[in-house]
Order: sequence, then structure tokens, then C-alpha cells
Amino acid sequence: MKSIAIFNNKGGVGKTTLTYHVAFALAELGHRTLIVDLDPQSNITLYGLTEEQLTQIWVAEDEFIEDFENTVKKTPPTELAKIASGNRSIHFLLKATEDGTGEIGTLATPVELHVNLGLIPGRLTVHTFEERIASRWSDAYRGEPLALRTVTKIRKLCAEYAAARGYEFVIVDTSPSLGIMNKVIISTVDGFMIPCMPDLFSLYGIRNIGRALALWKRDFQTMLGLLSDAKRSEFPSRFVQFLGFTIYKAKKYSTTSNPWDLAAAHYGFAERIPKTIKDFIPVDTYQHLPANLLERPVGGKAVMHDHMTMAANAQKYKRPIWLVPSAPNLEEGTEKNSIMGNRARYEETREGYHAFAKELLERMQTLS
Repeated sequence: MKSIAIFNNKGGVGKTTLTYHVAFALAELGHRTLIVDLDPQSNITLYGLTEEQLTQIWVAEDEFIEDFENTVKKTPPTELAKIASGNRSIHFLLKATEDGTGEIGTLATPVELHVNLGLIPGRLTVHTFEERIASRWSDAYRGEPLALRTVTKIRKLCAEYAAARGYEFVIVDTSPSLGIMNKVIISTVDGFMIPCMPDLFSLYGIRNIGRALALWKRDFQTMLGLLSDAKRSEFPSRFVQFLGFTIYKAKKYSTTSNPWDLAAAHYGFAERIPKTIKDFIPVDTYQHLPANLLERPVGGKAVMHDHMTMAANAQKYKRPIWLVPSAPNLEEGTEKNSIMGNRARYEETREGYHAFAKELLERMQTLS
């Protein structure tokens, strides 16, 4: 199993749309993939589930989120087993660790979005787990068991789902924050990728990520240096590795002469991305990548350009862009006519995302 995160300190770069479609493409290519939604805004959950599905999941676990230990005690064992083994949010799975109580010992069933593709839904309340990480962080340096359990719980869950359900890849969706939740997530996954817009903000986002990574690595190395071999076992054997960048949601200009079909001003920013990475991302996180892969976006132009309204319709119909025309509930009238009139454009996006996913697979092989 390889765990990865698609992350940028800058919001609005299309991270959720990219994550959803890459995961779907990996699944269609035959790779069992799990999405874990750890963005407190739960955007990828909203992308994949209807409001009715999400309401059913959240309402069933409300009391557990409010008071986990007492709710477990008062719930009959048969009912508790049924609740715990159903579709549950990531906060439900983290709650026993957050409160420092005993685990139920049952893995919830991921929501099946497609053959080979599961989702552990997000929940708006998961920010309280981040607060618990912060309050226990210093105790982890001393090897305090609950603190270590808190810091390693997300990675451990990924491993447990991979072992129990055969997932090859776990993609952790994150917020754009550089807070302590993402410090733990990014530092303990196997690899991460940065989606960028071709603008100044993304360049500064890369700078922020690079500076944060250097500090995070120092903190984890210090912590691991103080722990016994047994207590280090839940941590990864090495710090997270960089998988590359991609340009996403960029407006296409076919009349330009640059290789990425971008407006001149946008290309000026885009071509500065590789140097910014070399200047600010710690070199020991990308030494495994051949130089030519570090210089070019993952997948080249495969998913680089803006999908316009097609992405919004994909979210509306809870499916990837290429499957929107085959949705059974297309809204009659202008919208359906527009979608069906552009059916070829919708469906050809599959080829781009599959090409992107295949190159991402090649880059993940360099982690071995």
C-alpha cells in the first residue's frame, strides 16, 4: 500500500476535483483505491455523496461524536456492532483516540463510489481531532502512549484498511492549511504531489510548503530519535517523498507558441515552478525522481486545462466528468441538451485522467 496526499498551501487550485478524478481513474485502471477525507470542509465527500447519504451517515453517529465513551456504553452490543461496521465518517474512526478511550475494534465499511473505489467520508467536526493533536504533541516526544497513538492514528487507519480490504493506494484529502493536522498527515504519508495554478500565488504556496517540510522533518526526526524501536514502529521508515507537481485549471490558449498552451503571462509563472521546487522543497524529498520528471508536470498537458462547466456538472451528478453524459438523472431541457451536445468533450477527459494516473503510478514506483 502507498499512501499519498495531493496538497497545496493555496486554496482554489482544484485539489478536490483533481483528487476525486485521479482516484476514479486509478480505480478504473484496476487499482483498489481508498479516499480518506480529512479536509474539515469535507469537499470531496460532498463531491461523491448526496446530501441524503451524508445526512444518514452523520446523524447515526452524532451522539458518538458528542460523547463517545458514554454512547458506546449505553448502546446494546448488537446495535453498536451494526453502527460501527456501517458507513462511518473519519471523525467517528478517530474519536476514541481523540477522547483517549478504548477502541470499538471494528473497521467501518467505506462508501463504495465505484468498483475498486472507496471513500471514508469527512465530517465538519474533525477539527477537534486537530486540537487534540496540538495538545498532545509535546507528550509524543516523551513517548507517552496516548500522544503517540494520536500522532500515528491516521497512518495506522490507512494501513488497516489496506490490509483488511486490499487497497493498493490510499489518497488522503487535506485542507490547504499548514496547521498541525496537515503536519501529521503530510509527514506520515508515503508521497505527496502539488497541484498549481500558473500564477504568483502558487509559487509562494510552494515556498511555504518547502519551509514547512523542513521544519516538520526536523521535528519528526527529533521525536523519533527520542523513542525506542518499539515505539517508532507505527511511524513510516522515512520522511514523505515528493512526487511532483501538476498545473491544473489553467485556461487553454491554442494560438500560443509555448509547449503548455498557456497565455504568455501564465506560462511565465508556470515555467518558474520547477526552479521554485528546487529552491524551496527539501532536496532529500525528491532525490528519488529523475531530473526530467522533476522538470515537467505530472501527465504533461493531460489534465492541465480548465474543464469549465464540465467539472461543476460532474459534482452535481456525483460522477467523474467522462461519465456525466451517461447519468440517468440528467436535468431535462437546456442542461441535458448542452451535455449531450458536448458528449465527446466530456468523454474524452477519461483518456487524459487515465494518462495522468498512469504517470502518477510510475512516479509512485520510485518510492519503492
